[in-house]
Amino acid sequence: MKIGIVCYPTFGGSGVLATELGMALSEKGYEVHFITYEQPVRLNFHPNIYYHEVAVPPYPLFDFPPYETALASKMVNVITNNQLDLLHVHYAIPHASAAYFARQILKKDGLDIPFITTLHGTDITLVGRDQTYAPVVTFSINESDAITAVSDNLREETFKSFKIEKDIHVIPNFVDIQRFHQTDKEHFKKMLAPNGERILAHVSNFRKVKRVEDVVRIFKNVRDVIPSKLLMIGDGPDRQVAEDLCRSLHLDHDTRFLGKQENINEIFNITDLFLLPSQSESFGLSALEAMACGVPVISTNSGGLPEVNIAGETGFLSDVGDVEDMSQNAIHILSDDDRLQTFKAAALKRAKKFDKKTIIPMYEKLYKEVIEAYAIQKHQVV
Repeated sequence: MKIGIVCYPTFGGSGVLATELGMALSEKGYEVHFITYEQPVRLNFHPNIYYHEVAVPPYPLFDFPPYETALASKMVNVITNNQLDLLHVHYAIPHASAAYFARQILKKDGLDIPFITTLHGTDITLVGRDQTYAPVVTFSINESDAITAVSDNLREETFKSFKIEKDIHVIPNFVDIQRFHQTDKEHFKKMLAPNGERILAHVSNFRKVKRVEDVVRIFKNVRDVIPSKLLMIGDGPDRQVAEDLCRSLHLDHDTRFLGKQENINEIFNITDLFLLPSQSESFGLSALEAMACGVPVISTNSGGLPEVNIAGETGFLSDVGDVEDMSQNAIHILSDDDRLQTFKAAALKRAKKFDKKTIIPMYEKLYKEVIEAYAIQKHQVV
């Protein structure tokens, strides 16, 4: 099977999932073609993987270069030259509409290809609801040959927000247990916490929806009771806000802003607690990756997080903005060594349910069903 994958190549959950999916498929012998504007951050070399860059040349007439048009043209080129069997686009905007556009062009040349759209969260819960985009989002999702969502909550939100005319398959995000697993990094931990301090961590793109100021305030409350360090991983528009707040609360000596990190699994192996106080989170892939390294999670109860983080077992859930409750839950876990180890073991056990060996076959099954159904449909039309 030859599969085209279209995604954002960034550290965000949709790009990470799409990249990990493509690499897992390539290891199983499928030919995978990534189509995006730059190489995905987690993409590694494999003989079955191909990368196609979408170039958007500047033109004085446009204030904003027409990426969607360039993307559709690149899709047509890649599909034609490599005889792809299927196109899998991640994040509805603008990938689903570009896929539909490309398919219409291909039909004129006697070619045809089905496409699957995977919904990841803010393409539905935030951006997609904007009336500027909603009609195109609705149309292109409905034109998809199959739709998947990364959580039950996102599936429900999609049906609630858009007039979707077909079923949505829930295929959850997954984690590579072979990469994200517990290893002894005690020497590394002692460098950051020489006096045995607890280490808390947060990973995100530092957008408003991630509520990074809440992360800092939770840490302040924890550190007032338990000697602790905070690792802030990632980058984005609210990083400066978080750094300023750390200084104003006199936390700067106990906080490290590490920026974007590729070997995040090594950082999780020195982490005692993961903080994710997001306003909205369709699944919480970063939380799952932390759990796979045996790290319990303090999160909000928004979106799909309750489907990953089990309250009182792998961590705790609180209402959005309830910094006090999240702080008390964090202190409860971190204040007792035996309790912390119990939560760590439960987090690891829960993460194993989302192992890629369990989830990847769900995509394979869907791919085959879509290709077969599309072939039957074409035959009937002819």
